[in-house]
Amino acid sequence: MRPISLIFLVAVLFGGFSSLFVVEEGERAIVKRFGVIQKDAEGNNKVYEPGLRFKVPLIDQVFTLNARILTLDAAADRFVTSEQKDLMVDSYVKWRIVDFGQFYLATQGNQLLAESLLQSKINNGLRSEFGSRTIREIVSGSRDELQQEALRATREDAKELGIEVVDVRVKQINLPREVSEFIYDRMRAQREAVARAHRSEGQERAEVIRAGADARATVILAEAERKSRTLRGQGDGEAAKIYADTYGQNPEFYALLRSLDAYKASFRSKEDVLVVSPDSEFFQFMNSKTR
Repeated sequence: MRPISLIFLVAVLFGGFSSLFVVEEGERAIVKRFGVIQKDAEGNNKVYEPGLRFKVPLIDQVFTLNARILTLDAAADRFVTSEQKDLMVDSYVKWRIVDFGQFYLATQGNQLLAESLLQSKINNGLRSEFGSRTIREIVSGSRDELQQEALRATREDAKELGIEVVDVRVKQINLPREVSEFIYDRMRAQREAVARAHRSEGQERAEVIRAGADARATVILAEAERKSRTLRGQGDGEAAKIYADTYGQNPEFYALLRSLDAYKASFRSKEDVLVVSPDSEFFQFMNSKTR
């Protein structure tokens, strides 16, 4: 094969392959020729559906865009209610591209730029709705109405970007951090004051109960002491009567019993030591017994 023929074949193959492009499912494509978006027969921006498509090699530029429904998870932003109260609001948006030519002209096909512009429009719509309501109205059931109004306002603003806003949802509503901390501190101080009051009341009641218990214990001990003395006196009286009766019947036996009691009391412990004279009267019964 001649070199010229080979070069011609390579050029044909290159031109054939470079004139083809594929649009994937879930995507759409637009083509720019000399920096201008191609138009269809009706003069609208031409959008290529999924499939195998053709272009002019080295002249046409293909730009693919996502045609699916996308989710924008908006960053928490501060909103002011009609009472001039600050709220931190988390929201998200469902959106999709409906006018691909307009979208490309407005954002150069940059999805991050599109989401930034869309978030600004969403926040403007939410700010207007929050600003016309009180906190009580927002948290007591009108959130659905608020979301619908924000969706309606945002849809109109998003048309200039070639975007359709499918849904707007408020995920979470919180107080700003500094306000939350102030409220928590105040609640904590109130709870601590209530706890101190309960502790003080408990201590006071404990003192009353303790004083009552001590008084009852004193009365019980005094009564027990009185009864014990009475019983002891009665026992001593009965013992004296028994001793007297015994003495009247047999004085010597009475003297022996008294001596045995004295011995028992004197030698109660093995370590007790008693120093007396052997002929002392203390041991008279022992001496008389040993004789």
